[in-house]
Amino acid sequence: MTKTALIVRGGWDGHQPVEATEMFLPFLQANDYQVAIHESPEVYADAATMESADLIVQCMTMSTIEKEQLEGLRTAVAAGTGLAGWHGGIADSYRASDGYLQLIGGQFAHHPAVHPDERTGEQSDYYTPHRIDIVPEAADHPITAGIESFDLVTEQYWVLHDQLIDVLATTTLPKRDFDDWEKPHVNPAIWTRRWGQGRVFVSTPGHRVEVLEHPNVRTMIERGMLWASR
Repeated sequence: MTKTALIVRGGWDGHQPVEATEMFLPFLQANDYQVAIHESPEVYADAATMESADLIVQCMTMSTIEKEQLEGLRTAVAAGTGLAGWHGGIADSYRASDGYLQLIGGQFAHHPAVHPDERTGEQSDYYTPHRIDIVPEAADHPITAGIESFDLVTEQYWVLHDQLIDVLATTTLPKRDFDDWEKPHVNPAIWTRRWGQGRVFVSTPGHRVEVLEHPNVRTMIERGMLWASR
């Protein structure tokens, strides 16, 4: 049975919204999704389109969302449309919208930089080695089953979050000599969320295409899209 997926992409170009979403087109098509691509959240205000969508894959860093668009997105998810995404494309979207932040359950706040003496003003200033730890409770989850904890060198997200997310993987931000915070602290790295009849999937790893190409990251995102879908 053919399903419908909407890819909503745009915002900050540094996250490669076009290249990143194009990576997953063959996977969605191979899983019988008819895919429509939108370059802004305007489609969220189109009730007929949203009612027919089984899955929304969003890659929209920062940007803004209008009241009618947000209402359309929340209504669709609550009615059973899945919402999935990675990194800033879902966890750092529409910063000024409290209704969106509530829907997602976690919001990017910071990514630690390398030592001040090593900074060059490029994105790589925030590429730090860290570990993605699969939580024991998620060992049999359909998104993380068979995946063991693994290491990355990329942006490590500090996430402000509520208690209504189901955390599948965490990452521990260290306290280094030049950091201002008090001590190491654990942050959600992969999570899901139930919202009405709908499901939300978020992966904080996924800064650029080279991170999305990591086998574990790609596998969890692909599984997460299917898990979230109606």
